Amino acid sequence: MKNQWNAFMDDQLNIVPTAAGKLNGRTFAVKDVFDIKDYLASAGNPDWLKTHQPATQNAPVINLLLDQGAYLKGTTHTDELMYSLNGENFHYGTPTNPYAQDRIPGGSSSGSAVAVAAGLVDFALGTDTGGSIRIPSSYCGLFGYRPTHGLVNIEGVVPLAKSFDTVGWMANSAEVLLRVGEVLIQHDNEIHEDFDSIYFEREAWSFVEGDTKDCLINAATILSELYDNSDSIVISDEGLTDWSQLFRSIQGIEIWQEHGAWIEAVNPTFGPGIRERFEWASTLNQLELNSLNHHKEKIKQKLSSLLKTNGLLVIPTAPGDAPLRKSSLEEMETYRTRAMKLTCIAGLTGFPQVTIPLLKSNGIPIGLSFIANQYQDIQLLRCAKRLTSVLVEKSVNIATK
Repeated sequence: MKNQWNAFMDDQLNIVPTAAGKLNGRTFAVKDVFDIKDYLASAGNPDWLKTHQPATQNAPVINLLLDQGAYLKGTTHTDELMYSLNGENFHYGTPTNPYAQDRIPGGSSSGSAVAVAAGLVDFALGTDTGGSIRIPSSYCGLFGYRPTHGLVNIEGVVPLAKSFDTVGWMANSAEVLLRVGEVLIQHDNEIHEDFDSIYFEREAWSFVEGDTKDCLINAATILSELYDNSDSIVISDEGLTDWSQLFRSIQGIEIWQEHGAWIEAVNPTFGPGIRERFEWASTLNQLELNSLNHHKEKIKQKLSSLLKTNGLLVIPTAPGDAPLRKSSLEEMETYRTRAMKLTCIAGLTGFPQVTIPLLKSNGIPIGLSFIANQYQDIQLLRCAKRLTSVLVEKSVNIATK
């Protein structure tokens, strides 16, 4: 049944645990961008495979999971060099979204999302630079987590834009999501003050409408009653469109710094959408990076002063249902631009974000997200588990397989 979903790049790669621990008996897959000893990660592109060498050791995060009793059960498909939110791969095909087979799975951690949503593994590792854990989690009905930037070890992972790259993970339950976090987060701040303030970002909520908005608002209203302070706010004076453009500019400059020389030397074949994105990145002025980063730091400081250690920002994870697989390149790019107005918040600040999978009346999943201040990761994961329990008690449909 594994091949039915086209989730795996290599489903024959199996590594047994090296010790027992918190993840005993759990199975996981990893996006095909992680170092695995004697294995060559494709980064979703055949020319990458042709021009790189197998890894000499495992990425540290993989060893952490193996040391806690988890079984590695294969590597999963990714968009080319992780530079997409769609989950479609020109060379290796598109993994099938188990909740909606006529819709895209989201990317770039597409195979990891599908492997978990199809029940092939208990959890999966991916990467999240501009939304590559959060968006496929929303589309495929999963609990997904992007940690505080720099908190989880990212050594041995193919980079995209280093000031935004994170190792993230997806699971079918908030409990497993938390357990994985307790293993991968090695530098807990040990401050576990309860969140008591919840903020709804007005512009972010304006991006969703119809039954998607109704579903999210219903759940968010139930959860807001748990908090002493609840408020509707605007976090961006200039607007999230400008924030998104700031994110894309910094990301594009860093991407070209990282991969430009390889692209110019190898002239790799990229699929539609990916090719144009790299071409655009090559035109950006790298001399502007310092001033762009200065603006980014001001945004981080402003949101940090709002959230402190006890505040949560609540937003939709994605602007709507996963787009249909038959959508045009122009439609996909328009939707990606909308999605990045939501994903750029955690990207620019480096703050942790968790997404909880709700199920709409039409059977399509959609994610509800919570962003906390930096290093509130364990606190946020525990909160997500508690909030999920409340939603289940209130008969809100949670997407689970």
